[in-house]
Amino acid sequence: MSLPDETEGATPPRKKKLLRRVLRWTVTILVIGLVGFFFTRALIDNWGQLQAQQLTFDWRWVVATVLFALAVPVTGIAWLHVVRAVEPGARITTAEAIAVQCFSWILKYIPGQIGSVANKVVWAKKKGISRTLIIISFVYENVFLQLASIVPSAIILVISLGPQIFGENFTLLVLPLLVLIPLVLVLYRPLFHRIVNLPARRVLKKDVPKQYFLTSLQSLRAFFEFIGPRIVNGIGFVLLASAVADITPEYWLPFAAAYALAGAIGILAILVPSGLGVREAIIVLVLSQYIPVAEAIVISLLARLLSTIGDAAVALIYALVRRTIPKEIRP
Repeated sequence: MSLPDETEGATPPRKKKLLRRVLRWTVTILVIGLVGFFFTRALIDNWGQLQAQQLTFDWRWVVATVLFALAVPVTGIAWLHVVRAVEPGARITTAEAIAVQCFSWILKYIPGQIGSVANKVVWAKKKGISRTLIIISFVYENVFLQLASIVPSAIILVISLGPQIFGENFTLLVLPLLVLIPLVLVLYRPLFHRIVNLPARRVLKKDVPKQYFLTSLQSLRAFFEFIGPRIVNGIGFVLLASAVADITPEYWLPFAAAYALAGAIGILAILVPSGLGVREAIIVLVLSQYIPVAEAIVISLLARLLSTIGDAAVALIYALVRRTIPKEIRP
């Protein structure tokens, strides 16, 4: 009597390869479909709201849209520096970091930021980079973006309007101020290491290397680097605002701060795709302290529309940069 063949019932390598390819394309089509649906809906909604305002085209809209898009690659470079700081041996090029960041940014239309972090984790596997390292760098990225948005903006608005801006709108603006407490704690290396180690020991059955966490000096440097994208966004927002309202130079900093603060609060609304509606409320709240409410509403709607169009430009940047990366490690 012959023994059963050990390979009997096993999936042939060619069939496995075909199944992986089908699965990959299915997931790709599903993700693109979801992003496209939310993106198109946002574009249609924003365009419909702006049509009633009877605006005339202005060249500053184009410049603002370009700046909104460029802020994403600048963020990618800052994220790259965080990864290199905690893992100096990580062989990641600037082009790879920009491509990964751009695609993760596009995936923000899927609520919860799950798509954004999953994209970086999947890419890291291709590169042979620790998944834990990338997840920690993603946490740092979001922490620094929040700090770079909230801290300078709060200081600028308090100097410009006085503490009453927060006192009169306590329930709306207290959230980002409270978020600063755990964010600052994350920057303390021993504490953050201990927090991450608790679930890591249960899931991974090992400790997370301490070198994956930034020192205080590295954190301070990263904080200032992540202010860069906010400056780029702020300039774009001031440009589009000047196309709608007659704003003088003393309004430039508060307007830029309003946009950065609104973006931070929009990110905190994790269940809302791209913070829809949340950013606009904050922008109108702050800008109405300087200009008529009607103009503030138009600016907020225009900012949403141009930033949405800017996301299409981010997708174009991703497509162009991706082609410069070897096929086997493309994001």
